[in-house]
Amino acid sequence: MARYRDASCRLCRREKMKLMLKGDRCLTAKCAITKKREVPGPTNRKMKQLSEYGIQMREKQKVKRIYGVLEKQFRNYYHEANRVAGVTGENLLRLLELRLDNVVYRLGLARSRAQARQFVQHGFINVNGKTMSVPSYSMKVGDKVSFSQRGNAISQVKEILDGLKSEYVPAWLSLDLSAKQGEIVTLPIREHIEYPINEQLIIEYYSK
Repeated sequence: MARYRDASCRLCRREKMKLMLKGDRCLTAKCAITKKREVPGPTNRKMKQLSEYGIQMREKQKVKRIYGVLEKQFRNYYHEANRVAGVTGENLLRLLELRLDNVVYRLGLARSRAQARQFVQHGFINVNGKTMSVPSYSMKVGDKVSFSQRGNAISQVKEILDGLKSEYVPAWLSLDLSAKQGEIVTLPIREHIEYPINEQLIIEYYSK
């Protein structure tokens, strides 16, 4: 399975914002954005003003990196969003939010999307009581997410479960602290996505 294997902090520096790729570490003084603000590359390189196309591409790259999706898969999400009824940009973000690895992260069952993806691939996550090992699995309203028996045996998972807080869970999800289980209660809408994303730029990029 293809995935990005280089230093993730370079991605935040390139996009000039915290993409929260390393979870809580991004909120500390160790964050690359705090320590080193310049864009990665030669220090004497002159930054040119971006063209309209360049601005659109940067927005697309930013969203890809937030959700940990590579180009081919991201393009497929765009085509799917364009096929269904509704606003294409909002459809695109909804499809990304409903990915299993993102849902695990948004519920607080992982400290980052990368960790959530790893938990899913290792068989630590159950969907409706059955182990699901596909991070891109598209969740539906009513689906329930929890750790599998194998996942509950991991010390790292126990630490996460001990620190679960329902107030940080977005409105389209619910978290049962006693059962250590999350549920999709409604489809996410644009207001539920707090990242500074201009999805219209992405639609314009792919529409050319």
